[in-house]
Amino acid sequence: MEREEKDVTLNFVERGSGIPVLAVHGWTPDHRLMLGCLEPFFSGRPGYRRLYPDLPGMGKSPAPESIASSDDVLAALDDFVDRTIGDAPFLLVGESYGGYLSRALVRTRADQVLGLALICPIGAVVEHADRHVPGHRVLRADPDLLASVDPRTAEAFAEIAVVQTPETLRRFREEIMPGLDAADSAAMARIRQRWTLTDDPEGGEPFARPTLILTGRQDSSVGYLDQFVLLPHYPRASFAVLDVAGHNLQFEQPELFDTLMGDWLDRVDESSQHGADGRRTRRLTG
Repeated sequence: MEREEKDVTLNFVERGSGIPVLAVHGWTPDHRLMLGCLEPFFSGRPGYRRLYPDLPGMGKSPAPESIASSDDVLAALDDFVDRTIGDAPFLLVGESYGGYLSRALVRTRADQVLGLALICPIGAVVEHADRHVPGHRVLRADPDLLASVDPRTAEAFAEIAVVQTPETLRRFREEIMPGLDAADSAAMARIRQRWTLTDDPEGGEPFARPTLILTGRQDSSVGYLDQFVLLPHYPRASFAVLDVAGHNLQFEQPELFDTLMGDWLDRVDESSQHGADGRRTRRLTG
């Protein structure tokens, strides 16, 4: 499918310098979701330039009438790469709907993407009603905690949380709720009418660079089964299903998240140094 350039300027936050890392948040939240889980991780990993955009209609990024489908959102994200990264090699991290878009971005920029990390991504089945997901289950409940916050926050948190602790609530309020409040509901409804991408993200050649697919065993939003079937397309993928973790896996299992992300980054670095034929090359810098 030919891509039409979208004249949309995405709001973004930038941290650090070095190899670019593009972090793409999910449906409705904004860049703070990715900032919250990745900045603590990268604080001990110098040499990376982290880019955190707000997708159209989310956070502070506008979504004019021309943004009317996931194809349009993807085109705006692709334009953002052109403007901020250009043709330099970069790493790609996507969460949920952002993981869906990231896989599509890899299809057209496979030679440029050094590695792909997916956090609770939408899998092979896009529409909610067709997904294979477990029922919502709370494994660490705290009714008193829910009673301590306003009803709207308590409802939104309880709807998705598998782990209810003061820390997971704090991160939900700081990293997710602001995006929910800021989203352009009219734009979201318009895009939602044409939510499935025209081109299958896995419709091209397999992506043979280091990949990480993180899923939650209790994720009632995207599950873990519809991601497992993607593995043949990612022959260098580590696939993890974390127990006691739902769609907020990144802060319900933060230690495992950091460990698995660290392993992925090590594999990316090793692959960049040695190249596809196994011969040692100079480490990429940007």
